[in-house]
Amino acid sequence: MQASASLQHSSPSEAPPDSPLRRTAAKFLRDKAAIASLVVIAFFLSVALAGGILSLLGLPMPMDPNATNLESKLRPPSAAHWLGTDNLGRDVASRMVAGSTISLTVGFVAMAVSLGIGIVLGAVSGYCGGWVDNVLMRIVDALLCFPSFFLILSAIAILGPNIWIIIAVIGLVGWTGTARLVRAEFLTLRESEYVRAARAMGQSTPRIVFRHILPNAAAPIFVTAIVSIPDAILVESGLSFLSFGVPPPQSTWGNIIADGKTYILDAWWLIVFPGLAIFTASLAFYIAGDALRRAAETRPE
Repeated sequence: MQASASLQHSSPSEAPPDSPLRRTAAKFLRDKAAIASLVVIAFFLSVALAGGILSLLGLPMPMDPNATNLESKLRPPSAAHWLGTDNLGRDVASRMVAGSTISLTVGFVAMAVSLGIGIVLGAVSGYCGGWVDNVLMRIVDALLCFPSFFLILSAIAILGPNIWIIIAVIGLVGWTGTARLVRAEFLTLRESEYVRAARAMGQSTPRIVFRHILPNAAAPIFVTAIVSIPDAILVESGLSFLSFGVPPPQSTWGNIIADGKTYILDAWWLIVFPGLAIFTASLAFYIAGDALRRAAETRPE
């Protein structure tokens, strides 16, 4: 009887539940909206990657995005020009492909910069507490007093429009939200039982932070990272529309719209197609971030 009870106790049905990461991934992949957003994101990333590779190889995409032809200016979408041409006869489809490379590069790299700064400062603030927390949070509060877009706009006006300067400025301005989120997570997790047990066992602070606290704060950090990408894309598009973004002849979604605003009644495609690209890409990232947030909140039954 004891052997039978032992076998029943060790049966597969009594196996320990899946890890939180696997539960989150399973819940995320069951969300149809999340899957649709991933497909859209994968499409834009594929286009941007193809555009970057073709640009490095000097190949058309499908045409040279900077080649002008005044005889073909302001042509509507056709078999020769899938998305029409602009006021200089440049192929809008090729400029959209080239613009996706720059716009998404700005989004991902600026996100990485802001995320790195926010995680480090938020972790230090939340784990150390005391005067360190007070000083860092007062810096965050001071930065939040300024409208971020106008702060970025002022910095670009002083430093000059350049893709790497734009990325650096967006990243250096956009870390405050991540820092506050990470601080809140660390303030909660540093008092948890497993962190207290780790301290009692004499584990070092870096091991406690990277082994015990940071993995448990990963889900909200990933959500913040995903929704930071469209924020950076929208900021870059706004800067380009105001002629403070990437300088010509390089194309971005924002400066394609800026070039077409004068011809909005005669050449609707110059506004509609890049506008749809910005809207669709941003919406896909926001939907993916929201789906990940909901999946991370799932608790085992």
